[in-house]
Formats: sequence, C-alpha cells, structure tokens
Amino acid sequence: MAFGPAVVHAERADRDKPMNIEADALRHDELKQISVFTGNVVMTKGTIVLRGAQLEVRQDPDGFQFGTVTAPAGKRAFFRQKRDSAPGAPHEFVEGEGEVIEYDGKADIVKFIRRGELRRYRDTTLTDQVNGALIVYNNLTDVFTVDGVKNTSTPSSTAGTPSGRVRMTLTPKEKPADGPHRRPGPSARVMRPYCAPVPN
Repeated sequence: MAFGPAVVHAERADRDKPMNIEADALRHDELKQISVFTGNVVMTKGTIVLRGAQLEVRQDPDGFQFGTVTAPAGKRAFFRQKRDSAPGAPHEFVEGEGEVIEYDGKADIVKFIRRGELRRYRDTTLTDQVNGALIVYNNLTDVFTVDGVKNTSTPSSTAGTPSGRVRMTLTPKEKPADGPHRRPGPSARVMRPYCAPVPN
C-alpha cells in the first residue's frame, strides 16, 4: 500500500542539522566509521527524534549518516519528525515505531521493521495510522509503502497486526467553512491513496 505525494513534506532543514546522541555507553571504530551506542539511546537531528536500546551509526565518505535503532526485548523503537507546513497552518508530525528502525540520511528514508506502525498528527490530533510488518517511509516524497506478512509460516509476532495483514485508519479531510464544494487551497493537504495488490 502506498500514498501519492502530499502538500506537506518533511522538515527540509533536518538533513543539514548535526546528529546528537545520548546513551549509557559508546563503542567507536574510527577505521570503519561506525559508532555503536547502547542503553537508553536518544538521537536528535533537527526535529527528528529516535529512541531505542541500541543505535549503530555509520558515516559514508560523503558525510551522509545511516542509523539502525534496535528496541529493548519485547518493545519497539520510536521515531518522530515535524513536517513543513504553511504559515498559520496547524503543525504536523509523523511518528513511527518498530522493533528495528533504519534511517538512511542520504536517501532520506526511514524503515520500520517488525510490528511497524506509522502515525500522522495535526497538532495533537491523530489523523492517520497504518500498521504492517514492514513500513518504508520516504521523507522527500511523502510516500510510504507497507507490507504485511507474506509467508503464512512467519510468526504473527513479526507482523504489524495479529492477522498479518496491513491495516490503516484514515481520518476524513476537514470540510471548508463555506461549503463542501470549495476546491482546496494551496495549503490544503491532499492525499491520493492507491493500493498495491495483496499477495496470495
């Protein structure tokens, strides 16, 4: 399942912000340019927040950063990012959880792996929610894809839902104050969903 581009996009300035990490312990390999943080890890990068039990950070020769966050046993790691919005419009946020979260700073893609969940908020109001075994979210295009458990022999605990199928909740778009037939303005958020075929 995927969604076409929306008007609201990720906070563009986040890509150029420094990555700040707090943890109980750190192991750094200068030769491989890999750092492993363990224990109550909190990473911030602009408006991006990542939390989990362990975070492995790698930096490529071009300076792009890649992070893999692992949750404590039985729990899920956490992701949150503010969205760009028009002046005067409500603030929008994206939150997600998964047993493993992968952040690709070069492609600006976030993956929520095993028991994945992605939520959108307008201020403090939950507007959309999707669950699946694997959620891939593209910050640049605001497109995400969701996979359920394709193999029935896969334990249901790895799925986003007990049935192993993708599940989504969409909140109806707010109606304009002067009637339902008004065309959306430049700051309106328009979502154009389309569904990929469900695997057998």
